[in-house]
Amino acid sequence: MVNRGIRGATTVNRNEEQEILRETVLLLREMVERNDIIAEDICSVWITMTTDLDATFPARAIREIEGWELVPLMCSTEIPVKGSLPKCIRLMVQVNTDKSQRDIRHVYLNEAQKLRPDLSESK
Repeated sequence: MVNRGIRGATTVNRNEEQEILRETVLLLREMVERNDIIAEDICSVWITMTTDLDATFPARAIREIEGWELVPLMCSTEIPVKGSLPKCIRLMVQVNTDKSQRDIRHVYLNEAQKLRPDLSESK
């Protein structure tokens, strides 16, 4: 097994706690499903949000998922680059896997699909 990074991003419409938590869980679940991974194989999850989101810590939502209580999580703010995508939540999931880099499925939902259209896939 090797350690691979799985990227994911999504956006919210409002800086509201429940929307941030809900979209974080939806994004993580999609990343897990597309890559057929389990929490035990996760090394850590790095979470960033744009500076216009401050209603809650998105890690709260992940900690409440059964089996994810012990996964190391870290939240931070995204670098505030002018013209960047607003209200964006990004995840970098580091996972132990036998998959090649090419086999990893990155996930971009909502307006975040604009960030990497080459990696965004429809379900």
